[in-house]
Amino acid sequence: MDNQLTIRLITESDASEVLEIYKPYVLDTIISFEYEVPTLEEYLQRIKTHTAEYPWLVCLQGDKIIGFAYASKHRYRTAYQWSPESTVYLSPEVHRKGIARILYATLFSMLRYQGYFNVYAGVGLPNEKSVGFHKAAGFEEIGIFRKVGYKHGHWHDTHWFQLHLAEHIQHPPIPKKMKEVENEVGFQAILALANEQLKNGNAIF
Repeated sequence: MDNQLTIRLITESDASEVLEIYKPYVLDTIISFEYEVPTLEEYLQRIKTHTAEYPWLVCLQGDKIIGFAYASKHRYRTAYQWSPESTVYLSPEVHRKGIARILYATLFSMLRYQGYFNVYAGVGLPNEKSVGFHKAAGFEEIGIFRKVGYKHGHWHDTHWFQLHLAEHIQHPPIPKKMKEVENEVGFQAILALANEQLKNGNAIF
């Protein structure tokens, strides 16, 4: 199989493959606080909902999806609209190879381009690898929700992180929707840069 790594925006036809990556996180870990794996129809609807406002990226090795990252709504009140939440999931065989780092960096550049100012991430504990990853990505620790989730027979904390994407200004413009930016030269340049980094071996494979 072609080992070349590439990153692109998700399509609806990717839903099944992405769901297969997500499935063990639901069944076997507390990384996701979901109890049941979503149906394909449910997951496809999530993709449609998220990608109306935020980027959803997939990383491929050849023609196989091996990881994905996306942003989603952090809170629903209007004043929170500049502050989404980020998530990244990888297939087990490609952990610790720099792929998540490039996915996140690309996602954050896209969010910045759209006009978002902050991004948040919640890590279910214990998960030292994810805590370390978010610190290395520049996130600031902002607090812990104690015993907030019950899964696999135990109460779990959630460790929260925040990353500032841009200087905070008065009267910020409303962030642009994906359909407004995805074909713009500047937005596509972010994707091209990510793929150039992968081509040059910035992810170890």
